[in-house]
Amino acid sequence: MSTVSVVYFSGSGHTAKMAEAVAKGAAASGAKVNLLRIRGEDITQGRYENDAALAQLDASDAIIFGSPTYMGGPAAQFKAFADATGERWYMRKWADKLAAGFTVSGGPSGDKLSTLQYFFTFSMQHAMLWVGLNELPAEEGINRLSSYSGVMGQARQEEPEVAPNGADKLTGESLGRRVAQAAQRWNQPLSTREKQAWSGVRSIKDEVLAAS
Repeated sequence: MSTVSVVYFSGSGHTAKMAEAVAKGAAASGAKVNLLRIRGEDITQGRYENDAALAQLDASDAIIFGSPTYMGGPAAQFKAFADATGERWYMRKWADKLAAGFTVSGGPSGDKLSTLQYFFTFSMQHAMLWVGLNELPAEEGINRLSSYSGVMGQARQEEPEVAPNGADKLTGESLGRRVAQAAQRWNQPLSTREKQAWSGVRSIKDEVLAAS
């Protein structure tokens, strides 16, 4: 069984609802799911500290990042979490894990793409593999905001039970399912031919390094 962790910050509860939808989709595809909320008490003098949550992320096959879009980017609380992963970056602990992302803001656009691009760049720093959304946009339906790099949801001043709306949450479920299914495929044992191919690649790399 693959393990998918959803790590997110939510200021008013709207992003939390999207996180729950993403987790629901991943669980429906048979993954073990960790739903990890970044909380204010985890941050002291601007530094994120939660060793238990970070350990769960270390043990995950895939990590899905979530944050509201504030002022054209992720929330400061999420950035504090990201900055706290420097040791893991250095040790390459998250290399080859799958990654994906979702965000919520008040407008149909609201510069949400900037937040998804931040998640992508963050995951590339960790040598992770990005999984986008595989849903054609449907007006007032799934992927209604027409995003492919990750999930976009919309919420203004409504209660979190109202927004993001049902279509946005279904989009979140779709991303969760896709990441869980991708993690299952990614974790399948290599065939004999694949092992031989990888062995050949490593041998060539060793020869190149020895000659340099």
